[in-house]
Amino acid sequence: MSIADRAPAHIRAISPYQPGRPIEEVAREQGLSADTIIKLASNENPLGMSEAAREAIFRTVTDSARYPDGNGFALKTALCRRYGVQMENLILGNGSNDLLEIAADAFLTPGAATVYSQYSFAVYALATQAAGATGIVIPAQDYGHNLDAMLAAIDANTRIVFLANPNNPTGTFLHGAALEQFIERVPRDVLVILDEAYTEYLADEQRYDSIGWLSRFPHLLVLRTFSKAYGLAGLRVGYGIGAPDVVDLMNRVRQPFNVSTLALAAAEAALGDEAFLRASAELNRRGMAQYTQAFARLGLRWMPSCGNFLTVEVGDAAAVNAALLRQGVIVRPIANYGLPEWLRISIGTEAENAACIAALERALHR
Repeated sequence: MSIADRAPAHIRAISPYQPGRPIEEVAREQGLSADTIIKLASNENPLGMSEAAREAIFRTVTDSARYPDGNGFALKTALCRRYGVQMENLILGNGSNDLLEIAADAFLTPGAATVYSQYSFAVYALATQAAGATGIVIPAQDYGHNLDAMLAAIDANTRIVFLANPNNPTGTFLHGAALEQFIERVPRDVLVILDEAYTEYLADEQRYDSIGWLSRFPHLLVLRTFSKAYGLAGLRVGYGIGAPDVVDLMNRVRQPFNVSTLALAAAEAALGDEAFLRASAELNRRGMAQYTQAFARLGLRWMPSCGNFLTVEVGDAAAVNAALLRQGVIVRPIANYGLPEWLRISIGTEAENAACIAALERALHR
């Protein structure tokens, strides 16, 4: 018997998370120049990061020989000003993925259970399984969350309910009133993790004040990230806002210095750049229209999305994806989510979207 054979069965059973294909890998595989490849697989901001964030990195890079501020004081101070919360309400993570795993470490044990929706973010299942807990997967309703069924699934073993709004990879959206009513009905000894990675892309009429709910719902943890609309995916910084006792327990298992000095500086600067955030949201709205008009013309079915991506049904998605890769376009097959006929396509620049649409049309005709 090897040391690997003696690892816990729930760890050996995990299928590792599969990220979007890197540009350099596809370039090598397809014999293409990396600068000709369009990556629309990982819901990244096509504008990159703001100039304010870039300048903050340049100012801070000389401090990289020293450890980061493990408490993230400057970024937390900016978040406190933005959201009207206290330091003890905040926890920082190496991306919001890190915070999902920290919450699982803090609140899950073998024999405990989590509840999440079919077609929801893969890390919910991975974090649950890594803790030796059981994931209760609730069948989706119109590719999104069935809140009544999720509520009915909560029992004495349930420790966490995961909700993504907007949801990834389907882009579905839960209105604030329905969310609020759901959280009100969840027992107070069950942590509701509201994953709002794409909240900056919501239209004004869709917005709701989840952070304002925290004073009434001590069992709510709101997660957000700088990876999407703020364009800092490569720096890995996210944050959670919750009750002090929830945050305190998570900090006990959080790795020290889990957010780098450069990430802390860039996130603080990005948070204050409202013009960049508006430009990113506007580009996303135009790109969404560009794709939906093309899908309608091509006779394709898609899921209406409130994120910075669209999920479209193309038939043999593996074959279509391979044809796109040969043309230097990287999108995201989502067979691992149980959607083998669908591709998820991130919104890019106008030119990137046009090139993707043309490549998709050629792939479908072929």
